[in-house]
Amino acid sequence: MNSFSWMQYDFMKYAFLAVLIIAPLFGLMGTMIVNRKMAFFSDALGHSALTGIAVGLVFGVNNTDLSMVVFAIVFALLLNQISSKVASSTDTVISVFSSFSIALGLAILSKGGNFSRYSSLLVGDILSITEEEILYLVLIFIITILFWIICFNKLLAVSLNRTLAGSRHIPAAWMENLFAVLTALIVMVSIKWVGILIINALLILPAAASRNISENMREYHFFSILFSLFSSVLGLFISYYVNVATGPSIVIIASFIYFITYGWGRKNNR
Repeated sequence: MNSFSWMQYDFMKYAFLAVLIIAPLFGLMGTMIVNRKMAFFSDALGHSALTGIAVGLVFGVNNTDLSMVVFAIVFALLLNQISSKVASSTDTVISVFSSFSIALGLAILSKGGNFSRYSSLLVGDILSITEEEILYLVLIFIITILFWIICFNKLLAVSLNRTLAGSRHIPAAWMENLFAVLTALIVMVSIKWVGILIINALLILPAAASRNISENMREYHFFSILFSLFSSVLGLFISYYVNVATGPSIVIIASFIYFITYGWGRKNNR
């Protein structure tokens, strides 16, 4: 098979463009998610996609993308609010909400044996992305970059010390809610191409690998985006030439990168 045979197919060109947009977003957002110990949070958001579709069907909303996004934003804000009020571990609260959310979604969608219509969301299919959907990704990309430029330092201050951030008149709740909403948007916009089962891995693994070897915040961001891009592009082409699912291919490569950087970090810290 010709090395550049993929270029004759529009679906591969669109998938390649989508990867170049999604991967940096995951790498960038993942750094803050790992820093803030929000792995359960992003995982719960992914699971809430099914509930969003289910709630949309109950209320007669036929646009599944709209119902997923709206529900995810409400769900993210609710998780933030409850996590800040409840004395129990944040991970416990999020796990309870995540379990309830996915169970409710599965119960509604499986009624009458119709769940097979939505099973593709579990593993995703980036090869199905359209030109119009790429434009949506570009819009989310621009919004994310603007948010990072304007709010990163404030969000970092909140994540390090809420009291200190408050003393500098940084609205901690607003920062946390904005970050939660942006994370929800990115997860929901990407989920049907990445898949519910592995979207959290794509958010966490590049950032976690970067953290293993980075000595400062600049390196942390750089390596996270680099690892995300490398694993995503390589995973896409491996899936094309080997004929396996794209999402799992990306996660496997990202996992190898994590283990390599983990070993490297331990060796150099001795």
